[in-house]
Amino acid sequence: MDVVVVGAGVAGLAAAHALGRGGARVLLLDKQREVRPIAKGELLQPGAITVLRGWGVVDALVADGALRVPALVARDREGAALLTMDYRTLLDAERPWLLVHDYHVILGALARTLPATVEVRRGAVVRELVRDSGGRARGVRLDSGDVSASLVVAADGLSSRLRKDAGIELARTEYPHKLAAFDLADQPVGEDVSTYATPRGLAMSYSLPGDRARLYVQVAADELRGVDREKAQDWVDEFVRQVPAFAGKRADVLRAWNGKQVLPVGRSLTESLSGKGIVLLGESAHAVHPAAGQGMNSSIVNAARLADRVAALEGDLAPGRLDPVLAAWSDERRRALLHVATTSHSATRMITDLSPFGRALGRRALRKTGGNRRLTYTIMHNMSGLGQHPLRPLDRLHQLGVLPDPRGGQLPGWARR
Repeated sequence: MDVVVVGAGVAGLAAAHALGRGGARVLLLDKQREVRPIAKGELLQPGAITVLRGWGVVDALVADGALRVPALVARDREGAALLTMDYRTLLDAERPWLLVHDYHVILGALARTLPATVEVRRGAVVRELVRDSGGRARGVRLDSGDVSASLVVAADGLSSRLRKDAGIELARTEYPHKLAAFDLADQPVGEDVSTYATPRGLAMSYSLPGDRARLYVQVAADELRGVDREKAQDWVDEFVRQVPAFAGKRADVLRAWNGKQVLPVGRSLTESLSGKGIVLLGESAHAVHPAAGQGMNSSIVNAARLADRVAALEGDLAPGRLDPVLAAWSDERRRALLHVATTSHSATRMITDLSPFGRALGRRALRKTGGNRRLTYTIMHNMSGLGQHPLRPLDRLHQLGVLPDPRGGQLPGWARR
């Protein structure tokens, strides 16, 4: 094979798509025999949508009932808007909206539109890298034997066995909270993605296909341990007291209690995205807080950029030609991921910080940013995946209202050119 991809999550499927469409012979391996539903990766940003449209995945998702969502809105506990990012105002988006569906449906759409150059094997457990005499990865070892390939793509998740085998370090920081994810049946919650700044931190909701809704609630690490169905009523009562915007959803949250998922939350980034004969994609390389809606989208774009560079080799995947290309891709995309990490952490901290000072500062930043057209557009453009325009130190002062912004009522200059 030209390429072996390990892990058939969004990152692995995106890599198989992109490299397979470029003409590479790709073997996609996954240890799971079946895809299991999980509350993650349900929001596709415009930058990723543009990539997926070229692969035929967007049409497949639309056929599966995916929802178009036009805006991200930060709200107070009562539901009043503090900051609105209306994607319909993006000047350079082919499709100015988010696309929303269940993670397992997104995986299914990616899988059934794979090019003919991709072979998929499920239930295949990869044990380790296979190396040549110089230590360069030249394939992977399965229980059934070795698979040789010019390039190994490790998309095998946060605890990536192949990343560890390649000796690539991952720096990870756990957030002090977790997210409780509820699937609300027969309860669409509106046309936007709403994030609520509350006394307990973050609450986030958006509609899903089938007249359902996703609700995420920030919880302390052990807050729900031992909370049975009877005690759940008290917990939900306290939740709607803290977040009155959800008072009408009390019974729906209770009905969803037994099916809830409690998810750990962290941020991470590897020291490099590549080694000799191997690249890292998805959570094996990076992760951000899910409230920012960036992780899956970054993986899709990274896979597309990797394939662009590999395609330029015109089929010559000799180590002397391939490895410098992988290193250049790693440098480029790691810089992009650093920006995504900074943007995501800053945005998340505005709402999740529970210290009195952090809460006051976060709410003030949300209100001031929401009243500043230039900053709102810049942050929305960054989050959409259409480009990167880092905020400057002076912009941070404008966000906090320390200094007035004489250009706050205008689009940023780079958007008007």
